[in-house]
Amino acid sequence: MFSGKVHIALVILSLVIVALLLSDAKDESIPTEEKQKGVCWVGLPQVTTDTQLVNAKKFGVTWISQTPFGWQRSPTDTLIRFETNSQTQWWGESKLGISTTTVLAREQRIKTLLKPHIWVRNSWPGAIKMNSEGEWRAWFRNYENYIMPYALLADSMGIEIFCIGTELQNTINRSEWRLLIRKIRNVYDGKLTYAANFNEEFEDVPFWNELDYIGVQAYFALASTKEPKLEELEEGWVEPMNRIEKISRKFRKPILFTELGYKSTPDAAIEPWRWPESQEEVSMETQANCYTAFFNKVWPQQWLAGVYFWKWYPHPPKHPTAGDFTPQGKPAEEVLMEWFAKQ
Repeated sequence: MFSGKVHIALVILSLVIVALLLSDAKDESIPTEEKQKGVCWVGLPQVTTDTQLVNAKKFGVTWISQTPFGWQRSPTDTLIRFETNSQTQWWGESKLGISTTTVLAREQRIKTLLKPHIWVRNSWPGAIKMNSEGEWRAWFRNYENYIMPYALLADSMGIEIFCIGTELQNTINRSEWRLLIRKIRNVYDGKLTYAANFNEEFEDVPFWNELDYIGVQAYFALASTKEPKLEELEEGWVEPMNRIEKISRKFRKPILFTELGYKSTPDAAIEPWRWPESQEEVSMETQANCYTAFFNKVWPQQWLAGVYFWKWYPHPPKHPTAGDFTPQGKPAEEVLMEWFAKQ
C-alpha cells in the first residue's frame, strides 16, 4: 500500500515537472534583449543633421523607424508608384535621406527599423483588394518590385530590422507572401517583421512563424468617453493585452508595437487611429495619460520587444497643433522621456 502511494506521488511529481518544462518552453518566445525605445521618424523635405539625432537621444530614444511611401491610386489599382531618388521626393524618404539618417542615428547608438508603407488615395492599405486572380498576381508583382529595392537598401546599410508590409489585411492569406519572404531573406540578413492592423488582422496573419517579430499597429481603443481617467485607460489595456499575449505564445515570437500614438485631444483614447482634424479641442492631459497608461500596463510585459511612437519630427514645429500625434513640446514628451531613460 505504501509503495503504491509512493508510485502515485512520483507520477504526480513527474507530471508537475513536465508541465513546468512545457511552461518554460513557451516562455522561450519572450525577448531577452533590451526593449526597443522607438519613435516614428518623419521623413521631411529638409535635410536631417546630427543635431536632430542628438536631440532624440536626449529623450532616451534608442530606435527610429523610417517610412518611405509608395502610392496607389485606389484599393483596386494594381499599380504601385514609388521613387527612391527622385528630385520631387521628400529628402527624408529618398534613398539618400534614409541612408544618411541611418548613419547619423548609428553614430548616436540609435538603431533603425525600415518600414515602407503604401499610401492609398482617399483610403488606406487595409482596403486594398483585387477583383480577379490575374489582378492579384499583377499587384503582387508590383509590390515585389516596390519592396525589394528597400530590402536591398536595408541590407547595404546594415539596417537592423526590415518591415515587409503594413496593414495589408486583405492580402495576408495569399501564398505570394511566403515566397516574397524567402526572396527578402535571400538579400537581407537582418530581422523581419510585418506591421499588422490592431483590429482585424494581427491575430489572423498566417506567416508570423516566418518572421522574427509580430508587428502590431497598436491603436486599440482604451475608453468610450472623452478625457478618461488614468485608471480607465489602464483598464482599457487588459483585453488587448490578453489577445496580444495569446498570439505571442502561439507563435513563440516577441511583439513589436510598430506604431502607437495618441492625439492631444479629449477623445484621443476613443478612436486613436483617427487622423487629426483642424480646430480640434485640446487636452494635453489626455494624451499624457494615454502614454502613462501604456508604460504602466504594457511596457513591463515580457512579450513586448519594443514600441515606436507616432510621430517624431526631426524639425519639430514651434507650436504643435492639438490634433497632431507628436508628443514633442507637450506633457506626453515628459512621460516618454521618463520611461525611456529608465534601464
